[in-house]
Amino acid sequence: MPKRAILALKLLAHLLCLAPFALLLYRFQHDNLGPDPVHTITHFTGNWALYLLLASLAITPLRRLSSSIAFLIRFRRLVGLYAFFYASLHLATYIFLFSGYDLPSVLLAIRAGNPGAILQQWHLVWPTIAGDLLKRRFIQVGIFSWLILLALACTSPAVIMRAIGGKNWQRLHRLVYLAAIAAVIHFWWLVKPGVRTPWKVTVALALLLAARLLYSTLKRRQQPTKVRRTAPLTTQ
Repeated sequence: MPKRAILALKLLAHLLCLAPFALLLYRFQHDNLGPDPVHTITHFTGNWALYLLLASLAITPLRRLSSSIAFLIRFRRLVGLYAFFYASLHLATYIFLFSGYDLPSVLLAIRAGNPGAILQQWHLVWPTIAGDLLKRRFIQVGIFSWLILLALACTSPAVIMRAIGGKNWQRLHRLVYLAAIAAVIHFWWLVKPGVRTPWKVTVALALLLAARLLYSTLKRRQQPTKVRRTAPLTTQ
């Protein structure tokens, strides 16, 4: 595919990935986030983090279907970084909106020349956050998933891949599947008992994991078997 076409498609991919964020800002500006805005933002950002994470995982099996769409692999990192972006917004919603962090007061203090208010407010809410982290397992597994995505985002540049070596880079980035599994578990543990909303993303992830397992199995079977040659016996 021509370079110009790739650039145009990447621009389109950026716009599509940013569209949910633009919609969220639009709803915020027009006071259209429902009776519980924090709840709406939390679920909106979490859902899109999962959707884009699954989309990034789907790129590899899709491009294997035909050589004509092999160019899709160029978009895997882009989509994965946007998944991390929405996952970070999801986490930030909990820290700055749900935990009691007084963000408006901090912003006013910064404008007044008191940046230390950032840490002062953090010290106030940290006991609550630490308590939630110890008591609520859905937060534990959610933080675990985010930390994996953080590591993958930090090592995504090509210069990092060359520094740590291609094999090590591949081993590290296979953890994206673990991050996706943890994210789906986070979703299940977050919703109320009896709610089956996460079933769609669960099925999607199961299919992606099955596709990877099937490909790995077929690849191993297609590899030529190495015939061991024994040295001929010599007589004296």
